[in-house]
Amino acid sequence: MKTAILTVGTEILFGQIVNTNAAFLSQQLNNLGYDVMYHYTVGDNPGRLAELIHLAFRDCDLILTTGGLGPTQDDLTKETIAKAMGDVVVENPACMKYLKENYERAGRKMTPNNLKQAYMPSRATVLPNDAGTAPGFALEQDGKIIIAMPGPPREMQRMFELQVKPLLQKKQDSVIYYRMLRMFGIGESSLETVLLPLIDGQTDPTLATYAKEGECSLRIASKRATEEEARAAVDEMTEKVRSLVGDYIYSYDDEDLIDVVGRLLLEKKITIACAESCTGGLFAGALTDTSGISEVFGHGYVTYSCEAKETELGVKPETIETYGVVSPQVAEEMAAGLAAKTGAKLCISVTGLAGPDGGSAEKPVGLAYIGVSYEGRLYAVKSYYRNVSRKWNRHYTLLRMLFEVYRLISPEKPA
Repeated sequence: MKTAILTVGTEILFGQIVNTNAAFLSQQLNNLGYDVMYHYTVGDNPGRLAELIHLAFRDCDLILTTGGLGPTQDDLTKETIAKAMGDVVVENPACMKYLKENYERAGRKMTPNNLKQAYMPSRATVLPNDAGTAPGFALEQDGKIIIAMPGPPREMQRMFELQVKPLLQKKQDSVIYYRMLRMFGIGESSLETVLLPLIDGQTDPTLATYAKEGECSLRIASKRATEEEARAAVDEMTEKVRSLVGDYIYSYDDEDLIDVVGRLLLEKKITIACAESCTGGLFAGALTDTSGISEVFGHGYVTYSCEAKETELGVKPETIETYGVVSPQVAEEMAAGLAAKTGAKLCISVTGLAGPDGGSAEKPVGLAYIGVSYEGRLYAVKSYYRNVSRKWNRHYTLLRMLFEVYRLISPEKPA
């Protein structure tokens, strides 16, 4: 069923609040197999709201609205919808009873303007609001359906789960199942090029690539009569994708890289320590986002200066003088010194040029070397993508460090 989402509120247009309702509803509707065709946002203006309702119904059979159901003068969604659907607003005894009981239980005095929330379109199916006072409703005419929900996200989400979702499930004729794959080390254009044999002429399942800072995501979706059929189709396509780009995939469940790495370190009980220069503690900070990580992570050093690298990690002054502080040799000595000092099974270090100054043709800004000591091996890997900004360079280097850890300890063992 073709669907439009219509959010009401001048505060959204002013940028005073972020429209999280539309994102939530889009995700939920797609999972139910409803095709979301449009997102509309309109201020608290009944004339423009009525125009948008008629506009949306030209292409769509279902509209979901949020906002404008409260007690104040500018809450006019209900009245506008009723008029647009050829109905009138009348007092609803059940809503009036619920409203009064709600205020009595809370021990609050109800102001007269709150009575407005007890009025509903005469043909509406009322949707109780367990998280607030303003009920929602569903109204149908000539095969067109409009469902109105309150604007506060907590109220809207609860109403959707308890009232709207069961209603929509009865009307659905298909289900969408999707899986989000997360990748590092391949750009969006390169990913699309590799997957072109699967993308060209695709019907179902469908593949869509998304770029994120330093990463890529791939959405595999299927729309079938049942969830079991859709899931099977996505599983089959996932295996085809894995055969082409499996070395870059770190999650098949839309997880952040740090969450995957933190979980694996804990599951495998691999102790880890880090020594950071250009990232200034970002790696250690990311690790500590994982609850319980203290079981395996005990030491994190920020050795930003040459002196700190020498005194804390035992990096030789002649190594820095010969090869430069940003070099694979220094990264390796940092990791080796860290291993000797902490005894951690996996030791990772980094030295690099975050910028914006200090680069050269031989060593451009954004270049970093990551040192690793693990299972008797000592080596360094080069990290460089492109110089965007100091913040971006540091973030990308962090991701490269995390992926190097993932590469070492993952059961997938990417090359």
